[in-house]
Amino acid sequence: MSTTSQSQPAEPESAKRKAPTEQTSTPTLTFTTRNPLWTYLKLQLTHQPPVSQSTLIQPLDPLTARTYLSAALNQFLGLSGTAISIDILKIDPPTGTNAKTIWIRVPAPDASAVVAALSSWVGGGSSSGDATGAGNVAWRVCAKGNFLQALVNGSGAEMFVP
Repeated sequence: MSTTSQSQPAEPESAKRKAPTEQTSTPTLTFTTRNPLWTYLKLQLTHQPPVSQSTLIQPLDPLTARTYLSAALNQFLGLSGTAISIDILKIDPPTGTNAKTIWIRVPAPDASAVVAALSSWVGGGSSSGDATGAGNVAWRVCAKGNFLQALVNGSGAEMFVP
């Protein structure tokens, strides 16, 4: 029994791939997010008449915002609603015609329940016990999205308009 070994012919030097000397462009990186962890909401606190001018220009503090958010969740969902994690990201002070705006982050599975609770809630606005001129307050859901950058800067549709 004889074994013959077949040797493969050596590749010529010109067939080898040469390393590029200069980089022409940066590679494009793409990714897909199917199940985002968070949902971002832009809310506006509105006052129902009668309301005094001093109430309108008073800034919204984080403690009052948290109290109003918890009251809405408690009224709509009960004790399980108050267990929903809410992160207050930013509170915009009222300026001119712009009302009191707040940005929050909630877990994505709870987003629809939070939107339903906040949009249907109307609470008493008198925090100091003085019922004159305070009126009632309510949350208005201005925007909802899975990515904060898209909510802040818009949808990007203006890029495709000729």
